[in-house]
Amino acid sequence: MEIVAGTILRLTDDASVQHVGDGAVVLLARSGQLYTCNGTTEAFLDKVDGARSLGQIVGLLCEEFEVDKGTLDEDMAALAADLVSEGILAAPGLDG
Repeated sequence: MEIVAGTILRLTDDASVQHVGDGAVVLLARSGQLYTCNGTTEAFLDKVDGARSLGQIVGLLCEEFEVDKGTLDEDMAALAADLVSEGILAAPGLDG
């Protein structure tokens, strides 16, 4: 599945994010898998709400961090694709 700027993202039903220290952990209840997240991934996941598109999330992150939008577009699309493949995120418009 290709993640593009217009892709709406949400956490899967069995994923939960817990903030710890300078990052976060994601627990997948179904499998019991635990993923640690750095501050960037935590900031990204904080903005995933099932209503915002990837482009909107990138815009918010650009306001929060001093980073080149082009680089952030590429990095966040890759991150989102990884999180979808791990079962942490879903893209309702593409996967039902």
